[in-house]
Amino acid sequence: MTVPNESNDQVPSRNRTRFPGISSRAYEHPADRSALVALRKLSGFDTVFKALSGLLPERSLRLLFLSDSVRVSEQQFPHLNTMLRDACYILDLEKVPPMYVNQDPQPNAMCIGLDEPIIVVTTGLVELLDEEEMRAVVGHEVGHALSGHAVYRTILLFLTNLALRVAWIPLGNMAVMAIVTALREWFRKSELSADRAGLLVGQDLQASMRGLMKLAGGNHLHEMNVDEFLKQAEEYESGGDLRDSVLKILNVLPRSHPFTTVRAAELKKWADSRDHQRIMDGHYPRREDDRDTSVYESFKESANHYADHVKSSKDPLMGLISDIAAGAGDIGGKLRDKFTGSGPGRS
Repeated sequence: MTVPNESNDQVPSRNRTRFPGISSRAYEHPADRSALVALRKLSGFDTVFKALSGLLPERSLRLLFLSDSVRVSEQQFPHLNTMLRDACYILDLEKVPPMYVNQDPQPNAMCIGLDEPIIVVTTGLVELLDEEEMRAVVGHEVGHALSGHAVYRTILLFLTNLALRVAWIPLGNMAVMAIVTALREWFRKSELSADRAGLLVGQDLQASMRGLMKLAGGNHLHEMNVDEFLKQAEEYESGGDLRDSVLKILNVLPRSHPFTTVRAAELKKWADSRDHQRIMDGHYPRREDDRDTSVYESFKESANHYADHVKSSKDPLMGLISDIAAGAGDIGGKLRDKFTGSGPGRS
């Protein structure tokens, strides 16, 4: 299957900007790249990756979806087929990945595969979202494909299942879980990149916001409000004391995705940024220049992102880290205040 050209009548249903030759670097979140670099440096990861690349049952996965799911085409789920082709057309992905609809009431979507990516969406997701919301999700998954995320996602799924099987082996389980934890940390960051790709495809921020709200609260849009939903993210980041900061970390560790309010806030921030506007104006990195990309510059960009995040964050733990980095005095007092929520002017 190839991407429709401009003379084909299967082009976006409304006038959307197309991004010929766009590199995934254009929309990738700096934390995505830095987490992947950290993952690759994890002791034993290269060995596990090389071994699993040859052992993972990719053919089995493809046969499983082919035999027990519905493959999207012009004859089956044609509206999803059009969305998929549109997304590949907009992001200039030459080969359209196979897409399957799997019977599962849990709203979900994924992009997996080692040699070639496969996109899978559940019936719960298809039934939950409207056309524009679904378009953003399809763009999200095509973004994963363009970024090459499918390989690591497949390994994460395999290792998560493996960890359950070897849980009774203390050292074996610890080794597997170390890599699983690192993979989850990367994958949570990669979701932020894919959300941006979804916005580039749908080009409708409100639809992206609605989709995330529905993932959090179900199909009750008349009972929800985007501004209030974003306020939840602000309250989540800034509320509480240092104990809450630690609990946030513990809560997110077992998850493969960031919390939906956090995703919404991150996407809104990027949508309002100069970087997003430059892409929409046609100024973005091209795939043809990927080989010339400086690894040092990627490290530098990621480091700058984290430094800015720590400085601007309202989270108590990030505030403490910023104070320590700045050489602030009375660290013991600050630790006490942040753990107890007390301080000057508080009783």
